[in-house]
Amino acid sequence: MNIEEFRIFCLEKPAVTEEFPFGPETLVFKVAGKVFALTGLDEVNFKVNLKCDPGYAEELRESHEEVKPGYHMNKKHWNTVDFEGSLPEKLLKKLIDHSYELVVKSLPKSKRENLI
Repeated sequence: MNIEEFRIFCLEKPAVTEEFPFGPETLVFKVAGKVFALTGLDEVNFKVNLKCDPGYAEELRESHEEVKPGYHMNKKHWNTVDFEGSLPEKLLKKLIDHSYELVVKSLPKSKRENLI
């Protein structure tokens, strides 16, 4: 999955916005105003920070060298995933979906209902 495929996949989800709140070099995807994915556009390797359930995050880090604790993020709840490694696209999409769903679940009920 390249950066354009990643971008399209994120933008297809309900209520997602594409923003640059940290400057023009950091692409951020939010759902209802909350971050679920971000990537540096000035990096040599295409890596994405994704929110993750803490137990699942540990499991992923132990079983995939492409998954590391979130760079510049809360290491308990975020992973940095190397999209140029050997992870299959199906797993990459699953991790993006997982991040999105975690953020949606954390939204107030009224905002969640508006997404449906």
